[in-house]
Formats: sequence, C-alpha cells, structure tokens
Amino acid sequence: MSGLPRTPSLRLDGRRALVTGASSGIGLGAAMALAEAGAHVVCAARGRERLDAAVGAMAADGRSVEALPLDMAELDALPAVFDGAPFDVVVNSAGLGRHGPALETRAEDFDAVMSINLRAAYFLSAHAARTLIAAGRPGSIIHVSSQMGHVGGIDRAVYCASKHGLEGMVKAMAIEWGPHRIRVNTLCPTFIRTPLTEATFADPERVAWITDKIKLGRPGEIEDIMGAVLYLASDASALVTGTALKVDGGWTAG
Repeated sequence: MSGLPRTPSLRLDGRRALVTGASSGIGLGAAMALAEAGAHVVCAARGRERLDAAVGAMAADGRSVEALPLDMAELDALPAVFDGAPFDVVVNSAGLGRHGPALETRAEDFDAVMSINLRAAYFLSAHAARTLIAAGRPGSIIHVSSQMGHVGGIDRAVYCASKHGLEGMVKAMAIEWGPHRIRVNTLCPTFIRTPLTEATFADPERVAWITDKIKLGRPGEIEDIMGAVLYLASDASALVTGTALKVDGGWTAG
C-alpha cells in the first residue's frame, strides 16, 4: 500500500513566536515548549528582573530567545511590538486575578482584571493578525484562558466574566480571520501550581475543593500545559480554530 498518511510535524523551526507573561509560570512553560520545538521566542513580561532571569536561563539552555519588557495594560506600547517581521505564533499568557465575593467587588478591581484579561488580549490579537494579513502569512494566536471561561467558581465572578468574554472574542476572531489562514484558539487550564497560585494552594479548604472537582485527582503542573501549547502552535492543529482546548483534568466534564 502506498500513499500512507503522515503525522504533521510539531516542529517550529524557522518560526518567530511571541509569548506574553513569559517570566514565570504558564507563560515560561509556553516559551520553553516553543523554543524546544525550534522557534525563536520573544519573551514579554512587565517585571524586568524576573524576565531577564528567565530569558538568561533559557539562553543558557541553548534556546533562541530574547527579552521584551512589556506592560500589557499600556495599549500604546503594542504597535511597536509588531513593527518587525510578523510573529508566526502568539501565546498570550498575561493575566490577572483579583478574587473575592461578587458583593465586595470594587470598580477598580473589575477594571484592572478586564484591562489585562480581555482588553489587552483583544488588541494584542488585532495587532498580531494585522501584521500577518499584511504579510500574507498564516499564523496561530493562542490565549491562555481558563476552565473558568466555561464554568463558575468560588469568589471568581470578575475573573469568570473576563474569561467567558475571552472565549466569545476568540470565536468571533476565528470567523473573521479564518480566510487569511490565521487560527485563534484558547487553552483552558485547571488550577496549575505556579507562583501566582501559591495562596490558593496554601488554603486546605481550597485544595480539597480543587482536588474534588478534578476527576484525575490532582492539580496541574506547568508541564501539563506545554504539550497543549505546542499542539496549538504547530501544523498538527492546522484545522483547529475558534475552539477551546481544556487541560482541566475533567473539571468541566460535570
């Protein structure tokens, strides 16, 4: 028998990638996954010291990488990010959570979360797509959303609102940019052990709640996210757009 199908490559050699929130946690894991697959990765984050340390460690590991200090809340800074060659892959991992009861939400907390999780994500996507369209090139835009973009959660009304909004935004953008071969998807993790979730995992009641909800019986680690990022970034997901890849251990299964 001839003409056997071949698995699409997960390699990203020769491609440029931008990862926001790349100085630690999920963003750093995403940056490493892309770099290990051969991409040149521009790591963007607000905190310069942690960003330089992360990029330095990646470079010492033999990865093609550079640092880009960037505050995603400052929309005026975004056009300069896309002045050069288009990014074939954009992973937006920058995010903010200010959790608490809905009755106690302050307007400034609501605005801060929406500014990063939805507003910045919207315009980052638009800039990335605009440069790809101008260059006549395909691309993959990946937003790190959350399982909370599909369900509700304790003390997470504002966070859930931002992530549910992000899911709808991605669907609409996928429809609009599909003819240009630009794919837009979300990656929806469950609770992942990162520096940002230390407070949650320090609370025994929350840990019990998390473990009970995750059908596989454990919270996530950074490595659980890396393969999913690579899949969405590569040709292996060439027909995947406007969808949410849930890495939630079965949380949203019911």
